[in-house]
Amino acid sequence: MHTRRSFLKSTSIYSAGILAAPAFPSLFKAGRPVIGLQLYTVRDAMASDPGGTLTKVAQIGYNSVEGATYTGTEKFYGMDAKTFRSVLKSNGLVMRSCHYRYGEDSQGAQLTNGVFNGTILHDWDRTIEDANTVGLKYMACAWLSPNERKGLDHWKKMAEDFNVAGKKCKAAGIQFVYHNHDFEFQQQDGQYPYDVLLNNTDTDLVKMEMDLYWVTRAGQDPVKLFNSHPGRFPLWHLKDLDNTPAKAFASVGSGTIDFKTIFAHKNTAGMKFFFVEEDKCPGSPFDAITASYNYIKSNLI
Repeated sequence: MHTRRSFLKSTSIYSAGILAAPAFPSLFKAGRPVIGLQLYTVRDAMASDPGGTLTKVAQIGYNSVEGATYTGTEKFYGMDAKTFRSVLKSNGLVMRSCHYRYGEDSQGAQLTNGVFNGTILHDWDRTIEDANTVGLKYMACAWLSPNERKGLDHWKKMAEDFNVAGKKCKAAGIQFVYHNHDFEFQQQDGQYPYDVLLNNTDTDLVKMEMDLYWVTRAGQDPVKLFNSHPGRFPLWHLKDLDNTPAKAFASVGSGTIDFKTIFAHKNTAGMKFFFVEEDKCPGSPFDAITASYNYIKSNLI
C-alpha cells in the first residue's frame, strides 16, 4: 500500500506549543467504553500538528489510539516516547498499540544513518523499551512489502521471527500481533499465507489484529476464523466496505459489513480493543471518524 508506506516516513515536525494542549481529565473514566482510532486515518493532520489533531480526536469522543510512525525514525510523530506519552495524557488519551514494519525490505522507508531501525528485525529491543515508556500493551507488524511476501518458506521464516519478537515482547508485558491486509489470503502453493502464520507461530506469543475490512474483501468470514482459532484475535480494525464494485473504504455502519454479528462473537475472538481505521476518506477524515464513532457508540457497545 503506497499510502501506508509513505506515511511510515513520518515527519518530525510538530507544533511548538504541543505540550500546552488542553487537558481532558474526564475522558478516560473507569467504565467508559474504550473506542479507539488508528492515527493513520488522520495521518496528514498528525504530520503537521499532532497536538492539535489529538485534541480533535479526543473531542470527538475517542479515548484510545493506535500509532503508526515509529519505524524508521524511532520517534512517535516527531517526539520521543516520554514526550509523546505526556501529550497523550494531556488530551485524556492512551495508546494501547502501535504499528511497526518487519524490516527486511526498506523500500520507501525512512532510514536512520542508513539503517532501517525501529523494526522487528532492527533495534527491536530499543523499540520495546520505547513502547513500554508510552504504555503500549500491543506491538503490531503492520504491513509486508511485496518483496517480503514471496514464497511459503519465507512466510515460515517470518513466523519464526515473529515468535522471537513475541517472546521479547512478552518478557516486557506486551503482546505481539500481526495486522492483515488481503494479500495474506492469496493462495501460494495451495495454501493461504495467513494460515501459515497462524499454524507456525506460538499461540501465546503471536496473536492477530484482524482488519475486518480486508478479511471481508478477501472473501473470508471473520466469525469462521474466530471459531477456528479462538482467543487469537485481541485487536480489530474497523472500517466498512461500500456497496459498489470498487469495494471502497467507508465509515463504520455505512457499508456492507455486518458488524453486529461480528461483535456478537467478540468473546470467542478474544477481542480486547478495536480501532477505527479508514485508509482513504472521500472528504474530511474528521467527518469520517465522527460518523464511525457515533455508529459504534449507538450500535456496537
